[in-house]
Amino acid sequence: MSSILEVTNLSMHYETISGNVDAVKDVTFNVKQGESFGLVGESGCGKTSVAMTLLQLQPENGKISQGSIKFDSNEMIGLSENELRKIRWKGMSIVFQGAMNAWNPVVKVGEQIREAMREHSPNNSKSENTKKIRELFEMVGLDESVIERFPHELSGGMKQRAMIALALSCDPKLIIADEPTTALDVVIQDQILKEIRKVQEVFGLSLIYISHDIAVIAEMTDNMAVMYAGSIVELGKTEEIFKDPKHAYTRMLLESTPSIIGEKKKLRSLDGEPPTLINNDNKCLFSYRCPNPTNECKNRELDMELIKISSSHYVDKCCIDCE
Repeated sequence: MSSILEVTNLSMHYETISGNVDAVKDVTFNVKQGESFGLVGESGCGKTSVAMTLLQLQPENGKISQGSIKFDSNEMIGLSENELRKIRWKGMSIVFQGAMNAWNPVVKVGEQIREAMREHSPNNSKSENTKKIRELFEMVGLDESVIERFPHELSGGMKQRAMIALALSCDPKLIIADEPTTALDVVIQDQILKEIRKVQEVFGLSLIYISHDIAVIAEMTDNMAVMYAGSIVELGKTEEIFKDPKHAYTRMLLESTPSIIGEKKKLRSLDGEPPTLINNDNKCLFSYRCPNPTNECKNRELDMELIKISSSHYVDKCCIDCE
């Protein structure tokens, strides 16, 4: 199966008064057609920065320093804003993190969706676009009356469903779902996840699912990458990583997550905080939180390289060496 997205050695930093923040560092992964790919890690590890960089929607101080982003075999880095606009929503769309604040509060929901549709299908009439919105709303469990409502008239779950409909409105090939269930209760979360699964199967879409909840990644994805401090530290089939995690950070994430199956275990706390990414000294940034760090690990120059340990499982060379 061919890859719809190929990301190679991608790095992006934010320019600040205090120095450069290395938010995305040498990130490489592929997403195949029809595949669900997960990005997991704590808040601040670079997941959303990756998503924004893929669409090149990062703030003005966010600069891509190296790498390649090939979507549908075409390089995206170096494209003009007009060329990128043709790809956004039509080729690659996004369900933004925090749908509560993603809508324009003074424009009706239906009009905001029609705006995106007009950009990519200017010859369609308003009635044709409205008919399609009704169909999308029915698919995600929304009443067609939502078309004429303002965002403040909707609940959190309704806003999230409408955001999914917006992401589907221009028939994209790939959807990036950036923590789409944030701030929703567990019942609504489950409903939203089922809606995402359903639309992916109906349309045959590729999906990048971003979350700090590793249990959701287990449910939603075929392959996954674990991120820490802007870098991918473990990459492979979701089932294989859950069965046999190799990186210490991945193991700690799994041990901090409750399970409804198997024997009861005391959850392990993940002590400390993600490191600052300003002007790093190129040392192993996880060594300060690692349960079994070595002096060599703390002091040596970081050789950020993913080593293949099976046909579909890769892990950071630094962690392999420490074992």
